[in-house]
Amino acid sequence: MRPDHRAAGLSDAEYGEIVRALGREPEHAELMILGVMWSEHCSYKSTRRLLSTLPTNGEAVVQGPGENAGIVDIGEGWGIAFKVESHNHPSAVAPYQGAATGVGGIIRDVLAMGARPVALLDGLCLGEKSCPEADALADGIVKGIAGYGNAVGVPTIGGKTLYDRCYNGNPLVNAMCLGLVPIDGIVSSRTARPGQLAVLIGSRTGRDGIAGAAFASSGLADDTRSSRPQVQIGDPFVEKLLVECCLEIHSKGLIVAMQDMGAAGITSSSSEIAAKSGTGIRIDADLVPLREEMETWEIALSESQERMLLIAEEGALEEIGSIADRWQLDWAVIGKVTDDGLFVMTKGGREVVSLPAEMVGGGCPPVQWPSCKPSAEAEGQERPSDPLDPGGTERCLFTILENPNLAERSRIYRQYDYMVQTNTVVPPGNSVSIFRVRENRSLVAVTMEVDPWKCSLDPFAGAAETFLKALRPLWVSGANHLGMTNCLNFPSPEDPGNHWILERSASGLAAVARDLACPVVSGNVSLYNENPSGKILPSPLVAVVGLQDCNNPPLRDRESIEAGSVFLVGDIKGTLGGSAFSRIITPGAEHKPGCYDPSKEKDFMKRALKTVRKEAASAGRAIAGGGLMTSLAKMCITADIGIGLDSTVLDTTPECLFGEWGPRAVYLVPERSTELFLSCWEGFPVRRIGEITPGGLTLEGHEMLPEETRAGKAGRKL
Repeated sequence: MRPDHRAAGLSDAEYGEIVRALGREPEHAELMILGVMWSEHCSYKSTRRLLSTLPTNGEAVVQGPGENAGIVDIGEGWGIAFKVESHNHPSAVAPYQGAATGVGGIIRDVLAMGARPVALLDGLCLGEKSCPEADALADGIVKGIAGYGNAVGVPTIGGKTLYDRCYNGNPLVNAMCLGLVPIDGIVSSRTARPGQLAVLIGSRTGRDGIAGAAFASSGLADDTRSSRPQVQIGDPFVEKLLVECCLEIHSKGLIVAMQDMGAAGITSSSSEIAAKSGTGIRIDADLVPLREEMETWEIALSESQERMLLIAEEGALEEIGSIADRWQLDWAVIGKVTDDGLFVMTKGGREVVSLPAEMVGGGCPPVQWPSCKPSAEAEGQERPSDPLDPGGTERCLFTILENPNLAERSRIYRQYDYMVQTNTVVPPGNSVSIFRVRENRSLVAVTMEVDPWKCSLDPFAGAAETFLKALRPLWVSGANHLGMTNCLNFPSPEDPGNHWILERSASGLAAVARDLACPVVSGNVSLYNENPSGKILPSPLVAVVGLQDCNNPPLRDRESIEAGSVFLVGDIKGTLGGSAFSRIITPGAEHKPGCYDPSKEKDFMKRALKTVRKEAASAGRAIAGGGLMTSLAKMCITADIGIGLDSTVLDTTPECLFGEWGPRAVYLVPERSTELFLSCWEGFPVRRIGEITPGGLTLEGHEMLPEETRAGKAGRKL
């Protein structure tokens, strides 16, 4: 008996569309397949229109959205493939395996482009540390990332971690991978031709992860234990074999297309290749290597890990098989590319599934949900703040530095192997992560940001500021941006208020991408991040890839610095809306959000890059979370220096000392370089706010960072 289409995850309208297109009712296996492939996670039906507004073209872009990962040109015939992917729901249900398989999946996405995975980053939004359940989830997630990434041999070089009560039952786990690929050796999923064979290589297929994509397209239930069968089980040691095996096969020119078997397994990988190539494909379920007896629809939708689908000519099979055998991996020819435009699965010689490939792999019709600005959205007010006295400033600074969102992260990143492959130049714990590409002697810089508090205050300005917070450290370091990837983490789009926030956030990202020529080359959408206890704050995550000028070392904030001056560039005051100060020191107070000014950002970018090129500063740091005082404190701690601030120049209001938003940075400048530095910033707001001293951080003669505090935190490398 045919299951109800609603149970398969299809709406009445979607089911009606399927019946009209087929001219018949779908069979059981067909209904199950379409229910998963038309889910939000696979089809992006709620966001396809929004994603089409994101700028995707740029001088460095080799491959934009539409493939397994985007690629940018880094010179001398080499490209960097990169993408970020979410594994939120699985990590809420089974934190270790959910996070681990998120890492494994994003590695295979990059591998599918013909790229060798060379670096990982992880964006984690976790629940309150004071909540035992949330803390247990966080511990499992971090261990899962470490367990898989360390074993597979790809360094985890950076990321972003934050804490908020809205993630207590809805942790966000966004994994990013970067891979190195010769531009003339890029693999596409669009190049299959009739008569070629479909080869499955890697682990055997089992029941783990069945309907995982559909599970990721709905809210979490109270009891998540029932969802554990929908979470995949990973094996990093098999993944390592799979990476090396596929790269060797590719290096010998034996494949014409390659696809990761991620969400929806064999169905998604094979139907997407057919849909993109304008062909059909025929899969024989009897030929799929299995771990257990399974029904056809289970074989079709299993998300068992460490599997790839290769498309190859028949004449290449013997050598492909020989290589796979040498790497001790199962492999099998499971189907054939056809010219009829159909996705067909057979079992026992009978056609169990026969659907248009475009219907399966091309996604369902887009959905336009109603959109309305939330009536309860706080606009915020301009409220001039009273100046802080020295004692008040010290107390505020200490409280902010001790907050989990501003404190050091070594407890997390020291669990990750970030030196494997020996190419990490700037490791985790810095504003920018940098790795070496030996093949063309270049340095690739990466940043990652997410700021739900600013996005909840003003989705457009908040998303723009999130993007800019990822860009500014690159510029201060001396890296030119090449492109970005993102993950749009939001609650249900069916709520008009949620959908309006999603639209405005996408508009903010698009504006920055367009104005600053930083195209979106890949990405992911994760919706329905909510449970009966509540929903997450809007949490668009942005990661930017840049190219460091190899003629100049990266400008950092962690080196011992010679005597000189401290300069503030940018407005003397920031904005408190959504800031650490407003959340930690004055919770409940309304503050107006900052605004996006593209002309200021462009000017800041040019001057920051010039500062590094001219070697006009010893160290620099873009001002972000916690504002000016927090940035200065961290520089004091990590470089083991003191800074004496000039109270006649600085405004001691919270807006000046702890304000955020906008292009602002602090630089440490040797006396011999002062004139050169000022010439780099001529015409831009710049102030000498203090000098480097032997002591701690002082303002009006008051020690803001007592020696015992400095010593304690120095060991933890803020």
